[in-house]
Amino acid sequence: MCGRYTLFTPTPDLEDRFDADFGGHEPSYNCAPGQSLPVITDENPSEATRMEWGFTPSWADESFDLINARAETVREKRSFADAFERRRCLVPADGFYEWVGGGRPGDAGRSGSGKTPYRVAFEDDRPFAMAGIYERWEPPTPETTQTGLDAFGGGDGSDEVGDEGGESDMIETFSIVTTEPNDLVTDLHHRMAVILDPGEETAWLRGSPDEAAALLDPYPSDDLTAHPVSTRVNSPSVDAPDLIDPVAGD
Repeated sequence: MCGRYTLFTPTPDLEDRFDADFGGHEPSYNCAPGQSLPVITDENPSEATRMEWGFTPSWADESFDLINARAETVREKRSFADAFERRRCLVPADGFYEWVGGGRPGDAGRSGSGKTPYRVAFEDDRPFAMAGIYERWEPPTPETTQTGLDAFGGGDGSDEVGDEGGESDMIETFSIVTTEPNDLVTDLHHRMAVILDPGEETAWLRGSPDEAAALLDPYPSDDLTAHPVSTRVNSPSVDAPDLIDPVAGD
């Protein structure tokens, strides 16, 4: 899976890399689910749009907060299928974290408490795009959600939404598509984010579903590196430059 990532590349460099305005983006060393983060869509490719990380389908009655979508099922799964067909996006990053249980990879016999976080990135920390999908979701309001005794006629009422009522804010959410790990990540986790080659990014945004599906393979591990980092990254409230610094293994 991909549950945390980094995006600390200076804004001018991000804008040069993606040919898009990133506005007032602040460097983040611990991008976490629930945060509002920049993505690039084909609807507005010249400007990064901030969306909430944690996908909710447009038809949902409550927040789903799906941070990842599996490449193998993203076209068929009801939650994701429509977004895959129509609303794909680029998720800029310059690294991502994975957690390894019981110590360092290959040290299964060694004891250890908790899990060791690792940062995966290009050797030069250059920014890249992860494959994403996005959706617009309008949460039900008290006026549009059935309540009272009538709610017991067909259930608890939590999924009964009327056509009329007060206005509510539209929320834009996104999910990162994951695939099988490459040779580097396989020692860390059984999934990894789909990293797009720069030459594949336009096809991901604008290509047909078949063309997009053909891009959902593991990125080659040749240029990637991984090293253990501080367990301070475990807390989403911690966001500091030293989170990406290598630390000694157990």
